[in-house]
Amino acid sequence: MLLNRAYAKINLTLDVLHRRDDGYHEVDMVMQSIDLSDLVWLDKRPSGEITLDSSSPGIPTDDRNLAVQAAKRFFEHTRTDAGVHIQLEKHIPVAAGLAGGSSDAAAVLRGLNELYETGLTLDELAHIGAQIGSDVPFCVYGGTAVARGRGERLTRIVHGCNLHVVLIHPRLFVSTADVYQGLVPSDFTDNPRSGDMVEKLQALQIDDIPSTVSNTLQRVTFRMYPELQALADKVAAVTHHPVHMSGSGPTLFCLAATAGQANRMYNALRGVMKDVYITRFVSGEGTSEPEEMKSV
Repeated sequence: MLLNRAYAKINLTLDVLHRRDDGYHEVDMVMQSIDLSDLVWLDKRPSGEITLDSSSPGIPTDDRNLAVQAAKRFFEHTRTDAGVHIQLEKHIPVAAGLAGGSSDAAAVLRGLNELYETGLTLDELAHIGAQIGSDVPFCVYGGTAVARGRGERLTRIVHGCNLHVVLIHPRLFVSTADVYQGLVPSDFTDNPRSGDMVEKLQALQIDDIPSTVSNTLQRVTFRMYPELQALADKVAAVTHHPVHMSGSGPTLFCLAATAGQANRMYNALRGVMKDVYITRFVSGEGTSEPEEMKSV
């Protein structure tokens, strides 16, 4: 049995440039892996058998799950006469703007490549992942990247910033499709901020990074869900730090330069809300090597 970690992501920038002819939106964003992770166990099964169990009762265990789709795509691409049982231990909140499902799919691709010794490169795994979802290629690599197109065209970024991230996950469902449909012409931009963010990261300008974080979708989501705007205002009042949103939401986050600063924010927030996490940036190359595990 093989264990792989599936790391969540946040958006440090997310600019929507325009609506494409294919119905998708052209985006330009900086994505960053954080150390909040699901655990993905993979166990060999006979040919054609792909099954999934999850610790989270609210997610599908059939073809609707991106992890199952990833396994099918992997076996088709490699023409591997095999199967797999996938066991997900969920720690990343579901439908939170943190790419939990995409990260699970990426962990399955990396893990199957190791389990069946197929020798695919990360680039090849990312190519398979692009057929599953726009965030999957980034999750295959992990770390930091500028993502363009639908999010699948990646430029990987190396930097030395090891910021802490305080996540706040409200009990609120946000429809990503509805948020994108809610974009109006004034929300689009032809001046994305990814270049500014990359410059600050690589120059280790830690004090300037929080003010450089931006997300086009944040104002759209706040327009559609005013209760989320109210929560963000409350978080800002409690932490005295800028509050940002990841993806289409609803997860909010604050950046902290030190563990002590993150702990102070966490303790203050835990007094007024339940789902708060302390995480930190993690680097790339899948962010961790698979681990061989005994049967569980």
